[in-house]
Amino acid sequence: MFHSPLHDRVQTAFAQHFGGLPSAWVQAPGRVNLIGEHTDYNDGFVLPCAIDYHTLIAARPRSDRQVHVLACDMGQALDLFSLDEPIVPHPDALWANYVRGVVKLLREAGHALQGLDLAIAGNVPQGAGLSSSASLEVAVGQTFKHVCGLDLSATALAQLAQRAENDFVGCNCGIMDQLISARGEAGHALLIDCRSLDTRSVPVPEGVAVMIVHSRVRRGLVESEYNTRRAQCEAAARHYQVPALRDLSLERLSAEANGLDATVLRRARHIVTENQRTLDAALALSEGDLTRLGALMAQSHTSMRDDFAITVPAVDQLVAIAQQAIGTEGGARMTGGGFGGCIVAVLPEARVPAVRSAIETHYRSPEGEPAHIYVCHASAGAAAV
Repeated sequence: MFHSPLHDRVQTAFAQHFGGLPSAWVQAPGRVNLIGEHTDYNDGFVLPCAIDYHTLIAARPRSDRQVHVLACDMGQALDLFSLDEPIVPHPDALWANYVRGVVKLLREAGHALQGLDLAIAGNVPQGAGLSSSASLEVAVGQTFKHVCGLDLSATALAQLAQRAENDFVGCNCGIMDQLISARGEAGHALLIDCRSLDTRSVPVPEGVAVMIVHSRVRRGLVESEYNTRRAQCEAAARHYQVPALRDLSLERLSAEANGLDATVLRRARHIVTENQRTLDAALALSEGDLTRLGALMAQSHTSMRDDFAITVPAVDQLVAIAQQAIGTEGGARMTGGGFGGCIVAVLPEARVPAVRSAIETHYRSPEGEPAHIYVCHASAGAAAV
């Protein structure tokens, strides 16, 4: 990472604004979810990996109790606040609230903080559903942990970052994004139990790439439809008298469906089958069985399209183009909340040029735009670098 364009840009901005050099560097990655969609708020399973796109922070202690934050990606915008005064949301700069929220919650948790100069930039694609916000939150928490010597586990840091986004920024996200950013392992995906927060590292075979393709379809309906899907899942759990759909078997789903709205039944079927697919996919990936993994990813996409109704025709087309070019050596599916956004493909590195060429040749968004393609590898979680 050092002497990458990102590093050089942050170092230059730090020197211009604060003078001299930073004393610490910290990074936290974005993520992509390989399989396990909308299972998180149903206490289910997800299989994300951290990616080699990051938020990078240069930091240096101050002699006072001020925190000065330079946002290199926001036209060198600056935010200042004091550790000795109430930390409240910034009235105009949403980006600043991700920083302020994490610092506020660290302070409320009783951690001893000191003033810092921070210069922040990232190369996690914005608005692509790759969790640039979680990457920023975890990077800020990791920076204070590193510079101030805080006793804070990776899981506790992720939970704190999630609370900052829920309670301070005001976005009701699950724990997956922050947890994989904090706990990712190079060369591994992470099977997360969203109820217990237990995790299991799943090795990604040598020579396997993760391709993320942004459809360029604007994700307009996500928030309202997300809330609807969540309410439908809760209604199904009440019907079957289970704490969450994670506790429902496929057999009970069918046997006790009497009286359940047909749409709600389809939503529940997606969650129940997706949880099992996620467990099966973790096993297939760990065994290097890309054919089995590809079949499970295809089933996942079909379920999201038909039972959960969160795909759009352009994304369906993009998945089909990618899958045809991959063949039986991997798979593709929509990833993220739905209604646009990205697909994810797992494939041998040797297949990347053919898949890229097929997408560039055959895909355009409804507005006529080409897809954005990112080739990634499973990367390490947040750390000082």
